[in-house]
Amino acid sequence: MRPAKETSHDQRSAAGRDWLHCRVAPAGPATAAMRRPVAGYIGLRYLRSQRANQFASFVTIASALGVALGVAALIVVLSVMNGFEHELRDRLTSITGHARVTAEGGLGDWQATREQLLAYPGITAAVPVIELEAVIGRGSALAGVIITGTEPGLEAADSPLRQGMRLGALDALQAGSRAIVLGDALAARIGVRVGDPVTVLVPTKHRGQGLQSRLWQFTVQGIFELGVKEHDGSRAFISLADAAALGGLEGRVSALRVTTEDIFAAPRLIAGWSARHGSGLVVRDWTQDHVTYFRAIRLEKTMMMVLLSLIVGVAAFNIVATLVMVVTDKRGSIAILRTLGFSRGDIVRVFAVQGVAIGWLGVIAGVAGGAALAANIAQVAPALERLFGFQFMPADVYYVTALPAELHWADVLVVSAVALLITAAATIYPAARAAGVEPAEVLRYE
Repeated sequence: MRPAKETSHDQRSAAGRDWLHCRVAPAGPATAAMRRPVAGYIGLRYLRSQRANQFASFVTIASALGVALGVAALIVVLSVMNGFEHELRDRLTSITGHARVTAEGGLGDWQATREQLLAYPGITAAVPVIELEAVIGRGSALAGVIITGTEPGLEAADSPLRQGMRLGALDALQAGSRAIVLGDALAARIGVRVGDPVTVLVPTKHRGQGLQSRLWQFTVQGIFELGVKEHDGSRAFISLADAAALGGLEGRVSALRVTTEDIFAAPRLIAGWSARHGSGLVVRDWTQDHVTYFRAIRLEKTMMMVLLSLIVGVAAFNIVATLVMVVTDKRGSIAILRTLGFSRGDIVRVFAVQGVAIGWLGVIAGVAGGAALAANIAQVAPALERLFGFQFMPADVYYVTALPAELHWADVLVVSAVALLITAAATIYPAARAAGVEPAEVLRYE
């Protein structure tokens, strides 16, 4: 029996190496405060000492990687959702503007209304437009279309429509030219290119004459691509004068398309202007025109965050398993610490430090990887599409055909905080189990 006792003594000596040099003093208010950093130090020593236990070390690494994967996935997905919302907002408002001012039967004295809009602080542009529902075709190929009459000279140089021109020029839309600019999907559907003639049929209503129609010939002078299927497949532009003659509006316009310095300030600005000058006018901002789209995006963003947080939750269970194994392996050390005056709270801190350290490592790695991937998604996504032969965002499903990303650091902070809370909560059970170790029971047979 003598060799067994010597082996037991060696085990106790090895278990105590981590704390013997810490010179733990008897219990007291001052020493209790001193033990707090000692408890953290011992917890980190226990974490490093897991190299001897290969399985525990593997589970620890897997836990940190799981947290990192969950955090990175959350950051990338939320960044893509932010980018998708930004792109969709810009492209949907590229034709409709940040706000619209109209009236029943059209705007008559629109020039005066436009001057009032441009004089209001924060409003940068007010472009008159005429919108007509029509049928466009060439030969037997026909398509429904919304024709917008506009003044090219009033379109800003950096306007989405000018930036979206792929062939031809918007300035070709001059009064009486009968020139037309088509979306690329619409042009492909009816099989026309720049220089081809097209026929436009517009129904009109005259007092006492019922519903009639006008049939005009136009020449395609340009093709645009805005990246929104709704616009590229069903929109066409002609000059404002040609639209007025084609629709029989006689000096009136359908609306004024308003642009503001800040798109998020548009509802406040247009409401302020309407309170002063909007008597008898109908005013709508972009949040009213496209509210269903953005509500759906916010809901999807929230649901994606909840679902992907489950990855961090799975990693948290691995942290629980790791700490339970450490507690089982260190029962003798825990008992010796208790006999030297460590309270149950000190023991809880020892093991809480291990779990929080694993969580911090995972969060830091996840934030670094997720931010790097989100910042380079424009290069990574096409490479993955070519490699695996699929599209992340098919044109026939989504309004935006490219995969955008916009990293918001507020989202990164929220994701990091949630991950840290989950991993911290994972330490509660193992730490409580360690604090419940009774020194007398453990050391009785040592």
